[in-house]
Amino acid sequence: QLQASGGGLVQPGGSLRLSCAASGSIFSINNMGWFRQAPGKQRELVANKGSLGSTNYADSVKGRFTISRDNAKNMVYLQMNSLKPEDTAVYYCNLVQRSVHYWGKGTLVTVSS
Repeated sequence: QLQASGGGLVQPGGSLRLSCAASGSIFSINNMGWFRQAPGKQRELVANKGSLGSTNYADSVKGRFTISRDNAKNMVYLQMNSLKPEDTAVYYCNLVQRSVHYWGKGTLVTVSS
């Protein structure tokens, strides 16, 4: 089970921090991250981070978003800075282990003045 929190309304240029807690059968080798889906668009990868440290970011968020993990707590975080209106979307926490994807319920991020 994945439980995400931290979404909300923020002005352009502002910051938000998303958190996601994984529970249940969590294997030591996995990949956790965030996807997002804007209205009328496909779900896209925002960032992910492997349990061994590998990290990927979408080009559109590089330099603005930072993903981090607490493996002991099975938590993943997404620090979002310099938010833009085009970052508005439902953000989904994702866990991949043994080639199986698990999804949390989305949390809405709205960037608007």
